[in-house]
Amino acid sequence: MRPVLPCLTLWLACSSAFAQPSSAAPHPVSLLGPGATGPVVMDYLGYEPATDTVWAPGGNTGKVFVLDAESEQVQAVDGFPTREANGRQLGPSSVTFGPRTAYVGNRADGAVCAVDVSSRRRRECLKLEVPPDGLAYVASSKEVWATQPRSNSIAVLAATESGLTARATVKVDGVPEGFAVDLQRARFYTNLQDKDETLAIDLATRQVAARWKTGCGAKGPRGLALDAARGLLFVACTDGFVGLLLDKGGAQLAGLVVGPGVDNPDIVPSMKRLLAAAGGAGTLSFVGYEDTGRLQLLRRLVTAPGVRVVVADKRGKAFAADSAGGRIWIAGP
Repeated sequence: MRPVLPCLTLWLACSSAFAQPSSAAPHPVSLLGPGATGPVVMDYLGYEPATDTVWAPGGNTGKVFVLDAESEQVQAVDGFPTREANGRQLGPSSVTFGPRTAYVGNRADGAVCAVDVSSRRRRECLKLEVPPDGLAYVASSKEVWATQPRSNSIAVLAATESGLTARATVKVDGVPEGFAVDLQRARFYTNLQDKDETLAIDLATRQVAARWKTGCGAKGPRGLALDAARGLLFVACTDGFVGLLLDKGGAQLAGLVVGPGVDNPDIVPSMKRLLAAAGGAGTLSFVGYEDTGRLQLLRRLVTAPGVRVVVADKRGKAFAADSAGGRIWIAGP
């Protein structure tokens, strides 16, 4: 990637026209109860705006933890299968949201299960031939798309009131990692981690419509963050971001380094803000962007080593996963 290195001093806000995020230190909330520590193995987090809750699948626990974004109280949905494989405890690991429903992917049994977001009751499950990685709900077609790195594919599931059914399989020529759904352009974006590329897949034909080199390097790209209205797709490399201009053939913008160990970022388009947790650095970065896609580091806060995925609520508050400590680190907007 082609880095720009602004304001690398911790806690220091860069001079910019962007509204500055709070400099207050992030605080952790234990998922296992007050004073309890982990581990709670987390990969993907999700924010459900109707109930104002953050959902954290905890693979080794067989639970999905549900954190109220305002009160910071924690509840849990139990009963997800777990199993050990190669010294790791596998279980629920991903989540996405449709109307009144959360869909939870489980690496232990390869199932995607529906959960009522209000009652937190588990409903029907559909077992896939290949375990799912990331999940994304596509509102226009009422589908759940599940990336499957082990088979270089994406499973397309029909999501109806009566349950989930397999609809199609999209084969790709690499290992899919990360995702974003663009209803405005009718595209599904995913990275090919082993090819250092980002793909745009047509939602209707399920064919690859475009592909772009990311320049992330040998470790490849990870998560994606989309501002569809502005035509900006931000690709997370393992140490920062590069930006793509969707309406200009995927033209790449200069990148920005935030620290080693970045995985799944998030975006708040209303605030023109990106969030990234860098597990190798133990930091949480707030990054502003202009309509042109130019990036600006606004603030970088200290969390803990290994905190590498983050999700934002409707206020722009950040929630970052600390698997080793069994905690969610929270930083105000």
